[in-house]
Amino acid sequence: MSQLFDKATKALGASINFRQLKHSLVSSNLANAETPGYKAKRLRFEESLSRAIDLSGKTAMLTSDPDHIANGPGRISNVRADIFEDPDINLTNDGNTVDLEKEMSILKENSIIYKAAVQLINKKLGALKYTVTEGGR
Repeated sequence: MSQLFDKATKALGASINFRQLKHSLVSSNLANAETPGYKAKRLRFEESLSRAIDLSGKTAMLTSDPDHIANGPGRISNVRADIFEDPDINLTNDGNTVDLEKEMSILKENSIIYKAAVQLINKKLGALKYTVTEGGR
């Protein structure tokens, strides 16, 4: 049975979901910029998503038993984001580690990548719509 959405479409969908989560996390950092003792949080998912996509097939693992944990390509639904305290920020006098300029640049970069992913998925869905409605004429 063929699948309606290819690996790239699924990866774009996962990326959009993670970008939304990253936006919320950075917004939380910004909201707590004046909170004494607050530690800025970071979210990392790009490497995990890249390994799950594995377009080249170079990182696929073979399993010899059906009870082994599945890994490698096709496991986009298993990708999890890694949330951690940012180790690269200087501590201020009140113990807060939020750097407003850095947070704003992360937010802007995330927004640009989010919009690009949305545009790409819209193009893919538009091509699918064209195929369904106009392809048989």
